[in-house]
Parts: sequence; C-alpha cells; structure tokens
Amino acid sequence: MSLVSDRMDPEQALELILSSLDEAKAEDILSIDLRGKSSLADFMIITSGRSHRHVGAVSDRLLKDLKDNGFGNAHVEGLPNCDWVLIDTGDHIIHIFRPEVREFYNIEKMWAADTQDDI
Repeated sequence: MSLVSDRMDPEQALELILSSLDEAKAEDILSIDLRGKSSLADFMIITSGRSHRHVGAVSDRLLKDLKDNGFGNAHVEGLPNCDWVLIDTGDHIIHIFRPEVREFYNIEKMWAADTQDDI
C-alpha cells in the first residue's frame, strides 16, 4: 500500500521530499533510484542532520510537509532518539542520520553500488 497522494507521482513526491530536506538544512542529501532494483520502494533518500536536535527538526519538517501534501501519516521509526530516523511513505524510504551514525552504517554504499554511474 502506497501512501503517495493521488495527485502526485513518485518523481513529483521525490521533488517535494528533496525540497523539504533542503529547506530544513539537511546535509549531504543523496537520492538513490531503486525502480527495477528493489520492491521495497521506488526511491531511497539518505541525508544527515548536524545533531540529535537537527535530525529531529528535519524529520518533523518532512513529516509535516508530507502530511500537508496528502501523504497522510508516513511510517516513522527512531524519532525519540534522533540518531537515525527512518520515514517510509511506501514509494520512498528516507533515512535521516547524525553524521557519526551515517558513517558507521554506510548504507548508501550498499544501495548505491549498482547505481554509481547514475549518481
């Protein structure tokens, strides 16, 4: 089941997500196109916040923007600790990390391995 609004296709929604992250001053934003590579989602977005508080603020801003644009309530994990917040809209999986946590898990290396030419 996708939470994407009826009026917005996954690529338009990606633009909304990227814009929201940029406006919240998220850092090192990376978008990975998973279409045809995984049934998990169409896009994975990985970004960082400077601190626990910044990760929380970026997450809150994105959740508000998603809700205001017809996405309803996306599935969220990790918000209480704000080390690594995962937001799942169905077609998009967004990971918001503190820099140290992002470096430790390095998930973009695993998911971007097949798409290095596209990045």
